Amino acid sequence: MLRPRVFICRPIAREALDLIAHATETEVWPEALPPSRDTLLEKCREVDGLLTLLTDRVDAALIHASSRLRVISNMAVGYDNIDVPEATKRGIVVGITPGVLTETSADFAFALLIAAARRVVEADRYTRQGSWKTWGPMVLLGQDVHHATLGIIGLGRIGTEMAKRARGFDMRVLYHNRQRRPDLERQTGAEYVELRELLSRSDFVSVHVPLSAETRHLMGAAEFSAMKPTSVLVNTSRGPVVDQKALYEALKERKIFAAAIDVTETEPIPGDDPLLTLDNVIIAPHIASASVPTRRKMAIMAAQNLLAGLRGEVPPNCVNPDALNR
Repeated sequence: MLRPRVFICRPIAREALDLIAHATETEVWPEALPPSRDTLLEKCREVDGLLTLLTDRVDAALIHASSRLRVISNMAVGYDNIDVPEATKRGIVVGITPGVLTETSADFAFALLIAAARRVVEADRYTRQGSWKTWGPMVLLGQDVHHATLGIIGLGRIGTEMAKRARGFDMRVLYHNRQRRPDLERQTGAEYVELRELLSRSDFVSVHVPLSAETRHLMGAAEFSAMKPTSVLVNTSRGPVVDQKALYEALKERKIFAAAIDVTETEPIPGDDPLLTLDNVIIAPHIASASVPTRRKMAIMAAQNLLAGLRGEVPPNCVNPDALNR
């Protein structure tokens, strides 16, 4: 009996690879960079299952070229890289890896918040450049985190975990969400406010919304102008949620104190992007979920989604279960 064929778009944790290889004919793209568009099109023509990352664009053209494809397993909580409606039409189930990265991502978002407030990256660079000559009372002054006000845009899983972490610093927490969440207000002590009020009152603004037509450039010039000149922006959601040109202007003109971002509008960020010329921004390479235990769990979840789809079952974490009815 022929075993299903699978293409995995990047090396992942050994435990997950072993699960998949035990049940399928598996090919893993061995490079650190993702497969090219042409390579992905070629591979998809021959496989029953595909394990992708956010960097792999699975659009209608690719789906139509994949006559055998039954399941796409995306090793991510988001899936804006996949044309889910088109996959559903073709009876292809799509799996994701939600929940497992929530606390790890919140840890990293809070680490960025503290690092930007206290100018940790600047201080490291200052030391390495030989600029540290003596202790100085006005050197690298930052902002306090304790007793400050944190504004959370998007009180989902990660936003809720950010609110919990803020309590340890005796922070006041405001939030804005598409829908008010009284249950989470009771759980976290967060106060619901409209977006403009959140921006004007917060010392730190942390963004935790999915990318959609509504949230694209949610943070732009008007929003930065509404923030305090001492405030810090943190973005670990998706790059296009922030208007990067407007962010550059706000940081350069000191309309806000600093920013710390794990995502950019184009990834990786181009080497000539003006943001890279500024000292008051931290730019991480999309690593909020990059802890050893979390990435292992994500890989295993992706493997389980993939194998379930190949068996004709609804994957444990499926975004389009109706696809099986097609």
